Amino acid sequence: MDRGTERDAPPSPGAGNGAAEHAASGRIPLAVVLVDRDGLVSHWSTGACRLFGAAKEEAIGRSAVDLLPVSGALPEDDEIAPYWAHAAYDGLGPDLETSLDGRLSYPAAGRARLTVAEHDRADVLWWAYPLVGPGHERLLVLAADAGGLRQDDPDEDVTFERITPGFALHTDFPGADDLARRLPEILPSMSVDEGARIVGQVLELGYPVLEFSQNDRVPVTPDWGVPRRTERKARRERAARALAEGRPVPQDVAEESEDLEYAAVRERLEFLNEVSGRIGTSLDLARTIIEVSKAVVPRFTDVAGTYLREQVVAGEEFSEGVPDTTTMWHRVALEHTDEPGRWDDVVPVGEAMPFPAHTPFFQCMTSGEPVLVPRISEQMGHAIASQFEKRDIRPLITGRSMLIVPLKARNVVLGFMILLRHPERVEFNDMDRVTGAELAARAGLVLDNARMYTYQESVAETLQDSMLPHIPPRMAGCDIATRYLPGTLLGRVGGDWFDSVKLPGARTALVVGDVMGHGLNSAAMMGQLRTAVQTMAALDLPPAQLLRNLDDLAQRLGDTYLATCLYAVYDPIASELHLANAGHIPPVVVRARDGGSELLDLPTGAPIGVGGVPFEAVRVRVEPGDRLVMCTDGLVEVRGEDIGVGLATLCESAAHPAASMDDACDTIIRALNTRGGRKDDVALLMARLNGIEPDDVAEWRLPLDPAEVGRARAVVREQLHDWGLAKLSYTAELLVSELVTNAVRHSHHRPVDLRLVRGETLLCEVDDDDHELPTLLSAGPGDEAGRGLRVVSTLAREWGTSRTKAGKTVWFELTLPRR
Repeated sequence: MDRGTERDAPPSPGAGNGAAEHAASGRIPLAVVLVDRDGLVSHWSTGACRLFGAAKEEAIGRSAVDLLPVSGALPEDDEIAPYWAHAAYDGLGPDLETSLDGRLSYPAAGRARLTVAEHDRADVLWWAYPLVGPGHERLLVLAADAGGLRQDDPDEDVTFERITPGFALHTDFPGADDLARRLPEILPSMSVDEGARIVGQVLELGYPVLEFSQNDRVPVTPDWGVPRRTERKARRERAARALAEGRPVPQDVAEESEDLEYAAVRERLEFLNEVSGRIGTSLDLARTIIEVSKAVVPRFTDVAGTYLREQVVAGEEFSEGVPDTTTMWHRVALEHTDEPGRWDDVVPVGEAMPFPAHTPFFQCMTSGEPVLVPRISEQMGHAIASQFEKRDIRPLITGRSMLIVPLKARNVVLGFMILLRHPERVEFNDMDRVTGAELAARAGLVLDNARMYTYQESVAETLQDSMLPHIPPRMAGCDIATRYLPGTLLGRVGGDWFDSVKLPGARTALVVGDVMGHGLNSAAMMGQLRTAVQTMAALDLPPAQLLRNLDDLAQRLGDTYLATCLYAVYDPIASELHLANAGHIPPVVVRARDGGSELLDLPTGAPIGVGGVPFEAVRVRVEPGDRLVMCTDGLVEVRGEDIGVGLATLCESAAHPAASMDDACDTIIRALNTRGGRKDDVALLMARLNGIEPDDVAEWRLPLDPAEVGRARAVVREQLHDWGLAKLSYTAELLVSELVTNAVRHSHHRPVDLRLVRGETLLCEVDDDDHELPTLLSAGPGDEAGRGLRVVSTLAREWGTSRTKAGKTVWFELTLPRR
């Protein structure tokens, strides 16, 4: 700061000419004084020389109390005293005095009138900022000549409350660079960008400046523009004499009372308008809570604790009845001007607690009205502290003024705010109670809007999650990984889905679909179509026939039902994919042998719901280790960009080496989801086609002879012994005996086929040419039939039946023993 001007001789004491020169441009010189932890001046700027009349050489190292006149007494130092007149000295006030001696730990501000020898009275605005940190400096004092703020009439007492003090970042005192970096911390209302802008003006002028602003306030608003105590006392004495003598009260006294009342009301309205503009900038509940807390500290209060109902925080519905002593309240925010960390351990954010009936907090939450406690007595402090287990909060609250305001919406109490002022600050009064109530009403409405949005989002996400399947990572002969990304539009509910269905013969059906449109209607249609696909897949319908049936269903549901769908059946034994497409983007196959990737060329087909369009299926050979990637168009399509670019990126990213299936999915998402412009939801399904080795499959054909049941038990026992699964022999033989017996009994012409498949489980399948599916019956004591499937259902891990072209298949699975 001052760019070398510190070496110049000090100007005339109290000179404020620089202020007048720059007032027109909205900037006036600013004095900067730093006080160290010993109470001595460690920095005295040229602006301080101008304003207070003391040279830098005289000020550095001296007691700040001696140099900055903070009381009615004059300095005793002969070198300093001549600068101050012995008449009409009003001092810088008790707040600066308590700041200088370390009794205040929060920002303070004020106004003073100083009379300098051989000069006019100097009208001074000052700010004191305690500095917290490892540095030696303890207090930053900024001061300015308010004469530069005056307008046309030099005698008019002009009030400028919306101003921002800034100080130079090229100062020459120890630790200046560190202090400069903390400018936004020292001036809480200033952002980093605002600080940089003021710094640029500081560098231009060569000394600190005071900048006018229509948006910012200093952390503490002093009574600027209000006559000093001595003037008010004189006016009150004139009014008393007039009343005693039976004369009318002087006009200036009556006008002063009206002006003060008007100014107070105007200030509170301006404050409420400011708060309204600063809160509710988003529908995010957490951000709204922080905005509400920061809006009142330190302008209206020194400490603001915000409590919300447990259900509000969780985004849940709750009873609209009056809260009681069992209602849990979450402390969701705590803003204060005390030294950092003072409140964190004692009253941490995130804690939930009820409040007893004898507390003022309970009175506020049940009555829905503000509760004012002018001063928290030791008795009340003890009563409040009793609910904090093993934590003594009395030093934090005793002696402070407290105002508790309810956060309401539609006459329902959502929470409340606890506002505390430092003991040195003026108590909350009835006007503050009204202001606090209005503030809480506006904050409550904003919080309720955020709460309702959070609740609706939660409902939508719950609906979406409930409709999306939880696919196991391993199916017969393949590993599966999935990703779902909600759309970026409000509502975030869409019609994209994926699924996998277990089929007979160790096969797996893989499906990805996309209902056109967004919102709950699309999600509801998606749920219907997904259920239909699962049902038809379980019937083992061929892919083209399944899409044909799905199209018929969509037309019956309504002419507005349109969707795309890709359906694939993977046979790990035959190493084959059987696919059909209904207007969907093609899948990608990544070949294990060379790491190359390709889009499969499939007949596109028309979307589901168009009607009257045939669907075709194709078979594609695959090798163990190949990967199949299926996704919806929301991943590859961006408005204004050719979809071919997205498909090329999909192929490239799908072929990128990855340590796991999840990593491979994340690579695709990162490559495609960061291009910007995506508003649609995304479904991604990746399957690694591991296949099943021929040595893990055993098959037999059994003639239609009851004697073959014994042979079936023997071959199963021998095969399990070869596979090292002898522990499963007894159960497997018993269940195979039941299924083969039924097949031999009900088959017509074709022999019975028996197959064992060793994979994640032991799968046993029995095929015959009878089309009637067996059902599980309740067998009575005298019944001769119905017990076989009951045994299978009891002993098998899972079992089922499905129709085939030639007849039916009945199968069961057993869990493999741990190795």
